[in-house]
Amino acid sequence: MLFLALATPFLAAVLVALSHRASRRVIGWLAGLAPLLAIAMLLPLRPTILDGDVPTATLAWAPQVGLLLSLRLDGLAWMFTLMVLGIGALVVMYARYYLDEEDSAPRFFAFLLLFMGSMLGLVMSGNLLVMVVFWEMTSISSFLLIGYWSQREDAREGAKMALAITGGGGFALLAGVLLIGREVGSFDLDVVLAAGDAIRASANYPWILGLVLLGAFTKSAQFPFHFWLPHAMAAPTPVSAYLHSATMVKAGVFLMARLHPVLAGTDMFFYIVSGIGALTLLLGAWYAIFQHDIKGLLAYSTISHLGLITLLFGLSSPMALVAGLFHILNHATFKASLFMAAGIIDHETGTRDMRRLGNLRRFMPVTSTLAIIASLAMAGVPLLNGFLSKEMFFAQALDISANDTMRDLMTAAAVLAAMLGVAYSLRFVHETFFGRGPRALEEAPHESPRWMKLPVEVLVVACLAVGMAPAWTVGPLLKSAAFAVLGDSVPDYSLAIWHGFNRPFFMSLIGLVGGVALYFGLNRLLDLHAIVRESLGRRLFQLNVERLFAFGDRFTRAIANGSVQRSLFLLVFVALILGAAPMAASGLMPVLPTRESFASLPLLGWIAWLILVTGTLATLANFRQRLIAVILLGSVGLMVSLVFVYFSAPDLALTQILVEMVTLALMLLALNYLPKESLAGPSPARRWRDIAIALAAGLGTASLAWAMLGRPSRTMAGEMLARALPEGHGHNVVNVILVDFRGFDTFGEITVFAIAALIVHALLKRTRLAPEEKVEEAPMSLPMAADLSQIMFPLALTVSIYLFLRGHDAPGGGFIAGLVLVIPVLLQYLIQGMTAFERQFHIDYVRCIGAGLLIAAATALAPLLRGLPFLTSAHVAPSLPLIGPVPLTSAMGFDLGVYLVVFGASMLILSTIGGVRPSLTRASWRATIRRPDPAHSRGRRA
Repeated sequence: MLFLALATPFLAAVLVALSHRASRRVIGWLAGLAPLLAIAMLLPLRPTILDGDVPTATLAWAPQVGLLLSLRLDGLAWMFTLMVLGIGALVVMYARYYLDEEDSAPRFFAFLLLFMGSMLGLVMSGNLLVMVVFWEMTSISSFLLIGYWSQREDAREGAKMALAITGGGGFALLAGVLLIGREVGSFDLDVVLAAGDAIRASANYPWILGLVLLGAFTKSAQFPFHFWLPHAMAAPTPVSAYLHSATMVKAGVFLMARLHPVLAGTDMFFYIVSGIGALTLLLGAWYAIFQHDIKGLLAYSTISHLGLITLLFGLSSPMALVAGLFHILNHATFKASLFMAAGIIDHETGTRDMRRLGNLRRFMPVTSTLAIIASLAMAGVPLLNGFLSKEMFFAQALDISANDTMRDLMTAAAVLAAMLGVAYSLRFVHETFFGRGPRALEEAPHESPRWMKLPVEVLVVACLAVGMAPAWTVGPLLKSAAFAVLGDSVPDYSLAIWHGFNRPFFMSLIGLVGGVALYFGLNRLLDLHAIVRESLGRRLFQLNVERLFAFGDRFTRAIANGSVQRSLFLLVFVALILGAAPMAASGLMPVLPTRESFASLPLLGWIAWLILVTGTLATLANFRQRLIAVILLGSVGLMVSLVFVYFSAPDLALTQILVEMVTLALMLLALNYLPKESLAGPSPARRWRDIAIALAAGLGTASLAWAMLGRPSRTMAGEMLARALPEGHGHNVVNVILVDFRGFDTFGEITVFAIAALIVHALLKRTRLAPEEKVEEAPMSLPMAADLSQIMFPLALTVSIYLFLRGHDAPGGGFIAGLVLVIPVLLQYLIQGMTAFERQFHIDYVRCIGAGLLIAAATALAPLLRGLPFLTSAHVAPSLPLIGPVPLTSAMGFDLGVYLVVFGASMLILSTIGGVRPSLTRASWRATIRRPDPAHSRGRRA
């Protein structure tokens, strides 16, 4: 049930993304049903969670390295799950009416559901590595949401800034998690949470603490990384409401709560976390007062409240943890409602600038009432939820036992933060809903549609209900969340709305009165409308980005100046140094062949070796004659294939010779765009330098190859041979290794191959040659050969299918079969021309690549549904009439993905290279404008 609930937002995102023809209403319903359905799936687990039990679900991904796709739903995860899904459903309803007609609803809701699923996976993760994966997914999906209006420069800048800051913190978190796994010996969250004493006693504890906190601080916008959050306001307001209340920025404080039993309890944790939290609390509140944009004010207030939560977690006392968790709930409700109210104001008035607003209570009475109540909750006014957690905060500031100075500082910071919170809340209320105005609005203010206000009403009612009946509304939920963090150390506390005239009450009273006086005092002494505060963090970030790009440009110009020879030299030279350094450090020497090994080489081996050497030297001697050089290189590849045959490696031999044939044809096609002869060679000094580097690299590679060939026969190969048939259900050990034992590597390789083909397509699809170069449509014109190529295609297709079907038990497989099919297509293109060929077959190579990757991924993921590790193969042998048993394995599905990717990627590269056209003259350019070029076929579309 946990996995199904987690998968619901992702499945809905795919469904919504594909619903381009559906109406906006239907898309909104699809998106809104996903979180509600997930909540319905998880609700039966509520009694179990409130009793202190932890429902779990585990799928083995790579258990040998401790990577398990495990989910756990304890009280803390349950609290965040309800926030993510509950507020997410309200945000979806709100966004249905917020988006304009020209905004793409499928794209927006798909991104939003992806964001929702990523956050849900983060809070439900039972494995630290899985948590890091979902952590990064929240960064990527938030990047897409913040930059949703990509036509706006501020949206692009805000998205890049958020991704850079939170992505960098994600790398730090990954390093910290790896250190935790090294210390504990496991990434399982239950094991890690039980190893707090060992981690705190470890010599790596400072590094672990610093790296994990760096990830949390960047995500939750703590000083000095707070500046990215206000610039994320360029996102649509539904995104801002969701990001600030229940998702993105709450991920950091969730991480601190989740790992609190592991990291807390030291002076280092206390001073770092509480100090950063206090500084963020005050800075965010101070800057919020001087914002003119409503969303800017709310963004800085979010920073301040996140600093408050961080400060409470830093105090580390059990009651401070309870207060921090309570304030997470309270902040989620009033902040989501405030952002939605800000969006309604913007939507119905055309502006969020408080300098142009005012007196909106007369024009928008319902929205004004809702926003004022939520603002009072944010300010901590009695009978609202913000007041209760604020009083808890005051009590914990007074209860600090570190030393008197620290207690006095925290108490003063708490009171000052309360005053500032009242001041910026009062500015929002006063300048938006009271006073004079509105001024120079683009449209007359009016109330929003009824259903657009409903999510705000629900959240405001929650603020009132929690403020008046906290024990009844959130008492069990808060207790279960506190138990998940503190265990049996949960303190006795009261969620009453009145605790008498005590010091926290008087501190709250001072904060309320002082905040009112502070706002009106600043308003009288300063012209708040004239003050514009620029973000120092943003300027520093942009300066660093500019310097980084300048350095990258200088470095690129110095290293990669456009010379292929220079790039190859640097590549080989660096590889040589990196390969020789370990050997030199360890004292190892290259393995040299002995006289006995030469004597054992048969005559055929000597002949093959002489042909290889001769072909290589001949290539060097004729490198200026490009056609001759390519043919000589082909002969070298052919001899390598024969060497594989000699060593009884038919799969490698078939692969090598097919790759040579395809590569040779592609190189000949590329030569069609190059001069017949290369330019003059380098200077003698440079030539001798290149010879030395080439000899060193060649001899080093040869020695490594010789060492591999000279190893004892009892190696891993014996184990692979023994396990191929019983576990992989195949006689062809090479294919079993590729699609089963090391299928994950193969999936990565075909993904890289697909990406390479797409990059070639993107780089060359609009490439133009010099105007004087003339490119023929078909490299050759042979009518009889054209007929022969058409006959070869069905024969090659038959052979290709045959090699694919037999690949698991005999030489063949998806890679070889894909190349076999490429060759006749390649020849047919060379004879008929690209346009004629693609007009005949209508193959979309990009979709072919995509289908191959999806089939391979689906085959690899399918075992997880049965609780088996990733890429586990299944085997059946149904008995067919007249044929008998037919062995089938699920690895054939994975091999089919390889087949499609190899064929699609190879043909995409071919069609793109063949589609290079001469540069347009002025006359031909005008003709192209009048009549589109028919050569841009479906197979070459990105």
